[in-house]
Amino acid sequence: MRSSLGAVDDPATETALRALEVAAAEVSAMCTRALSNRDRLSLIRRVETVVRMLPAAGLEWVAQMAEQWSNTEFAANNLIDTLADSLRITPAEARARWRAADELAHRTGITGETIAPALPVTAAAHSAGAIAPAHVKIIRDVIRHLPVTVDHATRADAEAMLAEHARELRPDQLRKVADKLEALINPDGTFTDADRARRRAFTMSRQGPDLMSKCTATVDPETRAYLEAIFAKYAKPGALNPDDATPIIDDDPDDAAAQRDSRSAAQRNHDALKAILRDSIGSGRLGQHRGLPVTVVVSMTLQDLEDAVGQTVSASPEVSVSGPAVATGGGAMLPIGDALRLASHAHHYLALFDHRDGRPLYLGRAKRIASADQRIVLHARDIGCTFPGCTKPGYLCQVHHRTEWATGGATDADQLTFVCEPHHRRAGTAATEWSTTTMTTVGQPDSGRTQWIPPAHIDPSRRPRLNRYHHPGEFFTHTRESVCTKPG
Repeated sequence: MRSSLGAVDDPATETALRALEVAAAEVSAMCTRALSNRDRLSLIRRVETVVRMLPAAGLEWVAQMAEQWSNTEFAANNLIDTLADSLRITPAEARARWRAADELAHRTGITGETIAPALPVTAAAHSAGAIAPAHVKIIRDVIRHLPVTVDHATRADAEAMLAEHARELRPDQLRKVADKLEALINPDGTFTDADRARRRAFTMSRQGPDLMSKCTATVDPETRAYLEAIFAKYAKPGALNPDDATPIIDDDPDDAAAQRDSRSAAQRNHDALKAILRDSIGSGRLGQHRGLPVTVVVSMTLQDLEDAVGQTVSASPEVSVSGPAVATGGGAMLPIGDALRLASHAHHYLALFDHRDGRPLYLGRAKRIASADQRIVLHARDIGCTFPGCTKPGYLCQVHHRTEWATGGATDADQLTFVCEPHHRRAGTAATEWSTTTMTTVGQPDSGRTQWIPPAHIDPSRRPRLNRYHHPGEFFTHTRESVCTKPG
């Protein structure tokens, strides 16, 4: 078997990898129909042990990459993006492996000595294939959640005990042992402000097919107090009911309003929080972010508006608008009906582009075009970072001159592009930097888009690259074009 993922320069390592690949192929292709179930169980257990050993070795390699990292070696500017792109995993998964490597892999000290992992017994069991990732997660969570007042020796004893139990117990059984251990170590449930500060979090998941997002929060006592006050006022039955023609905001809802409110408590909490956020953004007190007021920036095309379908709701003069979702400056997708409703009471900007070469033709606003207005053009055209493969939305991007300012580049809307801060540091005219240019071929689908040209040590042919992440429709467009241009 010949690997298609690239050879390793070290001969011994390359030989071992090829042997592993050959063995994996042979085991996968074995005919096991003649085996007994006892033999099959032994086969599954032994393969499971090997499968568990390999990720542990991978964490060691990740830790070594982190220690010897150089921003000039790979196309991505950091270890997380490099892992995500190379392994085709999410950045969240890549970040999780990096964090696991920080606790389970060996490190090198300042004088060159090898430092044991932060969780040495767990790391040893993981490397031996004796425990599964689920066991490791339980142990890491327990040690991380112990109060800061717990001394190092007690932490080490707890980690060693859990790792030894993990060799014999299932993850669900280990979880019960871990709960008992936490109760013994901290019987009074005493936690300090530092403990609470460590655990505070707000996590927002990816949008689902219905564009809804699941949020998970661990809030400190102060934040909970704020939420309780908000929900007491705005989440009571009848308040801020979106089904009412005129939702009740300031006054207390009467019995009739409360009776016709069919929302659950969780739905009322959601609507109350949305109202507070909408009011905060509309107040103008949030200042500016990268030269623009803190507000919701939505990018849509004339085709999006034309494709939107307006339907009159029965027994109501209101019109329900449906159509393709549009992108916000934060990377979220927003139903076009919601976007139009937001625009009805927002600060209006209009950006138009030439459909042949992608140049900005017009930017309408009641003041002279300035840098803030040019960012609006970039939100509409680029949506997010234009560096190949980057997923950063427009809110997190800086403005970059396609032709470097130092070499005579103009600060014109059609000569600017969005780049996130890490990738902005990689742009330039030096031999080790990425240069940028504009696709200007009239009539081509990529007209007006930013091309990135990699340095020769990454791509000797220096082929220009585009980022289509923020324009997913282009994947289908280019696929159809390539199919149509094939002979026959």
